[in-house]
Amino acid sequence: MCTALTFLKKDFYFGRNLDLEYGFGETPVIVPRRYPLTFEKMPPQPRHFAMIGMARLAAGVPLFAEAVNEKGLCLAGLNFPGNANYFPIQAGKQNVAPHELFGWLLGSCACVEEAEILLRLANIAALPFQGMPLAPLHWILADKRKCLVLEQTADGLHIFDNPVGVLTNNPPFPYQMMNLNNYLNLTAHYPQNRMGQGVYLAPYGQGLGAWGLPGDCSPASRFVRTVFAKYNSQCEEDERSAVTQFFHILGAAEMVRGCVRTQENLCDETRYNCCVNADKGIYYYKTYENSRITAIELFAEDLETDKVFVFPLAERQDIAFANRKQGNEVLKS
Repeated sequence: MCTALTFLKKDFYFGRNLDLEYGFGETPVIVPRRYPLTFEKMPPQPRHFAMIGMARLAAGVPLFAEAVNEKGLCLAGLNFPGNANYFPIQAGKQNVAPHELFGWLLGSCACVEEAEILLRLANIAALPFQGMPLAPLHWILADKRKCLVLEQTADGLHIFDNPVGVLTNNPPFPYQMMNLNNYLNLTAHYPQNRMGQGVYLAPYGQGLGAWGLPGDCSPASRFVRTVFAKYNSQCEEDERSAVTQFFHILGAAEMVRGCVRTQENLCDETRYNCCVNADKGIYYYKTYENSRITAIELFAEDLETDKVFVFPLAERQDIAFANRKQGNEVLKS
């Protein structure tokens, strides 16, 4: 279960909560322009746009959960079990494996419009990576001008416009948008009495304008809650304020360990949250065990090399003590 988000202030931001009951070997990765990208049924890309994101590096192949390329095109895969459907190889189509979408789209496209042209010819094929099970996914694809949702179900590949810039999991995206209509009366403002003439009522606390905002962890509820938080949030235009606000919006949909249990009785949790300034190529993230924001800059590295850059995941909690005492001394941070 996951939540993805777009956010436009002075710059364009993209990110997600990665909700899972276990780690998948994730680590921040920069793929430079000359790092070779290969595809099972398509020509390789010896040179391509550079990209940054969270991935598992398996046999030299970056298996991204989300990534942004140097042009500001963003892609994230979210769990879509029971609905995702991958087809056999189809003649006349661009047959791309689910894990190859990142390299194919972000490696060669500078914007959503270019990626959409490629996707019209695509078949997301049942091509597992080195015998691993196929992950049932759908995707959010975005730049600062446009946002799409990609869902391949039993009746084919669907490309939906996403006017709210939010994605969670099941049910399919059209249901999520229809379900928003059930919450059109929500407001962040102080509520007014609309019960009827002669019925004298008054709010008894702040926040009652959003009475009925779903608070559970289901995908449909997280979708509504994230849209509400995004479209009512207020912050300044500077980088520090925008990044901080982005993480607060994602926080409205975080999974607390122990509050959601899988059928196997495992605890679903927000393994990490991330926010990318897609204009500047800065990848920010926090983990469940470390709430300090760590930042990695795409353009700080040599993007003309053929060596991938891998950064250790900062999982240990980083606490700044204001007046920690050791013996009779005060250690100042």
